Amino acid sequence: MLTVIANNIFIQSIADYHQNNDVNCLINNPYPQERLEHLLYLNNWTNTVLWHLEDLVRNPQINPLEGLAIKRRIDKTNQYRNDIAEFIDSFLLNKYQNIKPQENARINTETPAWAIDRLSILALKIYHMEQETLRKDVDNNHILTCQQKLEVLLNQRQDLSQAIEELIEDIEAGRCYMKTYKQMKMYNDPSLNPILYSKGQHSPTLTSC
Repeated sequence: MLTVIANNIFIQSIADYHQNNDVNCLINNPYPQERLEHLLYLNNWTNTVLWHLEDLVRNPQINPLEGLAIKRRIDKTNQYRNDIAEFIDSFLLNKYQNIKPQENARINTETPAWAIDRLSILALKIYHMEQETLRKDVDNNHILTCQQKLEVLLNQRQDLSQAIEELIEDIEAGRCYMKTYKQMKMYNDPSLNPILYSKGQHSPTLTSC
């Protein structure tokens, strides 16, 4: 099942990242580029880097210039994350292109890729909440609270995984059809962001984390 594969890859990606726990470490994607697994690993690695960049930028003692540089990197990385989601949807669209939707087929509120992206972020929440339950420098109330939150997150992953599997089953059976839209992010586009086009800025270059 897709979500079993995805959840295992997300766990693997998070573990790989935390071997160095460094937002500047280079990704070593173990899956061939033509495989969906490659995109799933890339999605989670990118979300993991974003998670830690968001932590860094919230340091109240951060140097303002360093904070601005991190914020701009967050924007670029978020754009890259959007691109990866669109690649995942394109992969699935190609896979199911020959399935004819039923006459009363419905469209889902979000594409499979964005549901999978939510699953990727849930994996990060679960990992970090579990780490909180293992801390030795906090009181029992903190541990208990985090354990309770962890149980909720685990239930949420189970429910979301089931919902994704049901969506895929419906697409395969023609009961639901995929329709994707480009995200059309405006803030990075020098022709659409008035701050950029009023100052003649050029589009930022997207780089992998």
